[in-house]
Amino acid sequence: MFDPHFSPILVPLGDTSLLVRFGTRLDNGANRRAVAFARQLAALPPSGVVEVSPSLVSVQLRYDPKVIGFEALCGDVRLRMGAVEGQPTPVRRERIAVRFDGEDLPEVAAALGMTAEAFVAAHNAVPLRVLATGFAPGFVYCGFHEAALTIARRTTVRSLVPAGTVLFAAGQTAIAATPIPTGWHVIGHTAFANFSAGAQPPVQLAAGDEISFEALS
Repeated sequence: MFDPHFSPILVPLGDTSLLVRFGTRLDNGANRRAVAFARQLAALPPSGVVEVSPSLVSVQLRYDPKVIGFEALCGDVRLRMGAVEGQPTPVRRERIAVRFDGEDLPEVAAALGMTAEAFVAAHNAVPLRVLATGFAPGFVYCGFHEAALTIARRTTVRSLVPAGTVLFAAGQTAIAATPIPTGWHVIGHTAFANFSAGAQPPVQLAAGDEISFEALS
């Protein structure tokens, strides 16, 4: 639900995009506002808007300046803010099976004062929301874990991890859908594939979906 005391920041990006920023740092409230607003705009786009792209705490609107100008679009966006407040956001749920066999799992568990088994149990105890997709095709950010499961990213970057790698850092779990470099901790692997170039849409998960992780024995 939108915070009535928070005024989203509207920022121009070049001459064809508007960024609606719901916070200056990543937190649950800002993310929920961004996701809800992006879904509302995607369902009923303002005139001239050709693409709606949510990120962790903001929404980018790419528009055709021949159809609508920046100031007019800002006015439309401000009018729509109140229409979203209080409306329930439909949730799509997905269960994802994970082999918790990542090379960083013992180190992560030890840093949190847990055994590997206790960490996996705590990690899977409650569903997580898809906070955003991006960075690489199909890459998914899921959160938020409780404070007791928060750990910083690695101090070094791995040059490449394969698709299906399950990553952990900064109170979040992420899933790589393509081979990527990463500074996140590798805690496991999954056969779940969130990106297929030939599919329509090419990704299965979207911001606002709910993920339940389960451990493969």
